[in-house]
Amino acid sequence: MNNTALSNEDESFWDDDARILCDVERVASVRLSAVANSIDQDGYYPADIMGELGQAGAFLPHLKAYGERFDAAINNMSAISRHCGSTGFITWCQDVCGLYMELSGNPALVNRMTDHATGITFGGTALSNPMKAFTNIEAMALKASKVEGGYVVSGTLPWVSHIADGQCCGAIAAIDNTDGSRSHEVMFMLDINEEVKLTKCPEFSGMEGTSTWALNLNEYFVSDAQIIADPARPFIKKIRGAFILLQTGWAMGVTQASIDACREVEVSLGHVNQFLHNRPDELEAELKDLHARIMQLAKNPYDTSKEHMLDVLDTRAQCSELSLKASQSALLHQGARGYLMKSKPQRLIREAHFVGIVTPAIKHLRWEMAKLMSEG
Repeated sequence: MNNTALSNEDESFWDDDARILCDVERVASVRLSAVANSIDQDGYYPADIMGELGQAGAFLPHLKAYGERFDAAINNMSAISRHCGSTGFITWCQDVCGLYMELSGNPALVNRMTDHATGITFGGTALSNPMKAFTNIEAMALKASKVEGGYVVSGTLPWVSHIADGQCCGAIAAIDNTDGSRSHEVMFMLDINEEVKLTKCPEFSGMEGTSTWALNLNEYFVSDAQIIADPARPFIKKIRGAFILLQTGWAMGVTQASIDACREVEVSLGHVNQFLHNRPDELEAELKDLHARIMQLAKNPYDTSKEHMLDVLDTRAQCSELSLKASQSALLHQGARGYLMKSKPQRLIREAHFVGIVTPAIKHLRWEMAKLMSEG
């Protein structure tokens, strides 16, 4: 598919959420589940399967051009994450990168969106550092200077996922005045080319198949065609709730996979597992309630009110906590077989830990909630 606008017939094809979800589940259950251990253990980056998921429609329902159905995008992400949390995470990266392109209003970026939304091209997000910098948790890593036709940017970002040569990611750099004070920040699409140095990260305990790199920029030129928002802060305020809310699909999928792992041993171990806390029916009921709350929030993804943001932050924190509880329960339900290094519960525990520490981490979410509530 090229970058031209879709025909009316094509647009109606992408309106069928049930069909898209069915196709996404088919790719995930057949193709993704077969390589989940390789993604986790060997660091296999499933770009080929991501392409198939894109062609199935996994990455587009939340975009305005395709109807802005955040509920459908979250459900697609959950279905993918149920089979592989790493791939669920890079699905989130792909989804938010598509948002940056579309909401930028920059024709050069909007024209790239169709290929991105359908899995022909890939891109992630380098907003972990800026999101923390905006709340004074850490300093802004990238610095920009204005030049003719754009900016030059320098600095190092330690962990950026779903990037590779020829791909891209949304990024933010600070622009300082001559006296050292902050002028503002600019958000741009960082195209990974020969100007960008990618460095392998230290080995993580999980999520190795997410193509996560440290990237170093030395006077990297950002053209006007790459600008997402200048200044960046109003744009971030607009998308922050949607950015966080989309992550819930990934968290719910990891939780559901953990519940599945509990149920897998019911026939053989149910007689003794009945004495455990956090049984699968209990976890399923919690997940169902959380899903209903998320679907309600998905109706107004760009609501910037204090009440909505508190609800989004709290829901995202609950997603982290439930995924951690469910993954531990999966291990306890499976017993010794779940303690094997290549077992499903071992992978799920590491995936759930990442759900809890990725930006915004549980502590970051609680920080933001406390800050909002203190504002009166």
